[in-house]
This record gives sequence, structure tokens and C-alpha cells, in this order.
Amino acid sequence: MRYPGFCALIIVTCIASASPTVCQEAPTGDQNNAQQPKSYQKMTPEERAAATRAFLGLGAEPDKAVAARGAPLFQANCAVCHGQQARGAMGPSLITSDTVLSDDHGEKLVPYLKAGRPGKGMPSFATMDDEQLKDIAEFLHLQIEDVANRGTYQVLNILVGNPAKGQDYVAAHCMSCHTAQTFAHIASRFRSPEQLQRGWIWPTRSGDGPLAITATIKKRDGGTIAGRVTQVSDFRITIVDRAGQTHVIDRGPGEEVQINDPLAAHEQWIMTLTNDDMHNVTAYLETLK
Repeated sequence: MRYPGFCALIIVTCIASASPTVCQEAPTGDQNNAQQPKSYQKMTPEERAAATRAFLGLGAEPDKAVAARGAPLFQANCAVCHGQQARGAMGPSLITSDTVLSDDHGEKLVPYLKAGRPGKGMPSFATMDDEQLKDIAEFLHLQIEDVANRGTYQVLNILVGNPAKGQDYVAAHCMSCHTAQTFAHIASRFRSPEQLQRGWIWPTRSGDGPLAITATIKKRDGGTIAGRVTQVSDFRITIVDRAGQTHVIDRGPGEEVQINDPLAAHEQWIMTLTNDDMHNVTAYLETLK
């Protein structure tokens, strides 16, 4: 089966957006001396694509040359029902089709297409030879790769703003909280302009760093616990104190919880950020190397 981990894509997206709940096991013993894997942010686009493909179980990389041969065949015979990119039209999307997902190189799709499903409105393609049908299968696999494998996405150019306007925006909106030192050589801290843009719009929280969410909890018995928040909901909160001890507290009557999020004001400001301002600031910050 080519795509055993494809359904994990939505789960991965949800987990990635919930950073306070993520934990990592500390390396021990020989792990300290072992070569640590390269972080996703530091990978090249090709490395990110391969890592994502392996994680999701997408199988072998689709052959783009074969898929290119299959594209006009799909457009001529299938697109009227399934859409130009197989994402659905009068007929269903093929991106999540079990028949397509369980195929590797046409071994299941070729006989399926030859037989068709006349009872459900899908004609037989018995007049097409096996190689043509394999080309169509590879085209479908490439469409799934394009949807599922976000590691293949490449930003061509985001430096389209006005640096002078970006400098004015920073002076007007950022310097009440930050100093010039905050932005000194900021572009040199990121591998690419898109990572720079992502970094200044939403800075990364790391462990016990200055951007960590913290909480002070006054308990019913009069005691107080403070520490870094690792998980929070309407019903309970989990924190790690300075000694490294984890506390799970139910948020019931009499429990007073005060949360401090260093990025709270930043989050409110983001809601006012326009596309032009974003592009202008990124263009300005890219000059600060």
C-alpha cells in the first residue's frame, strides 16, 4: 500500500499548531554522542520533501516525466468528471480514493480502469493500452503528492515589499516593545526570507525561553504553584515548576489561575497586519544582515 500514513496529515497539522502540549524526551547515554537529525527548519526543500514523504508513508516519489505523459490522457478522459487536478467535479475527488491510495504503479488501477464501473456512471477504458493507464495512475499519484507533501512547497520570492515603508512601520508599531538591538542582524538568523517572515510574525517558543507561557496558580488550600505551562484547557492545567516537577491541577472552584503569555499582545497585533505591511516589513528586515 502506497499511502499508509496519508490520513495522519490532518492529525499532524493539528498537533503542529498546539505547541504548548508538545514534549520531547531528553537524550540520554549514547544519544548525547550520536549525530542528531537535522531540524526540519534547516533542511533544504528536497530534504523536507523526502522527510515528509517518509513520515506520511507516501511511498516512492512519483515519476514526474511519466505523470506528464499521463496528464493529457487524464484531461481528455477523466477531468470532466473528476476535475483538472483530480480533486472532484461532477464525480468525486480521487485524492482520497481508497483505490488510488492502495495502488503503487498501476497494478490495481490499470485493471480497475479497464473494467470501469458502468453501474455507477464510470465507463470502461479497455481500449487504452496498459502503459497509457499506468501513465494516468502516475499522474494521480503526483496529484496526491502535491496535496499531501507540504515539504515540496517552495516559495519563489516574497521580497516584493518596500523596505523604506517597512522601516517606517517598525518604527511606528514595534519600538514601543522592542529595541534596535532586537532587530540588529535579524536577517542573518534565518536561512531564507520566508523563514525570516515566519519568524518575525510568530516567534518560536522554545522550552523555558523568554517567550514561554507561564502560570501562577493559587490553590484552594492557600498554596501557590508557578511554572511553565505545557498544557491548558477549561478543565485542567499542567505546568512544570523550576525544579522540573510536573503539576496537573483541575480548574475547579477555588483554584485561581493567572496565565502570562509574552506573545499575547503580539497575537492581537497580528490581527491588524495587512499583506502590504507584512511584505514591507519583511523587505526591510531582510536588509538587516
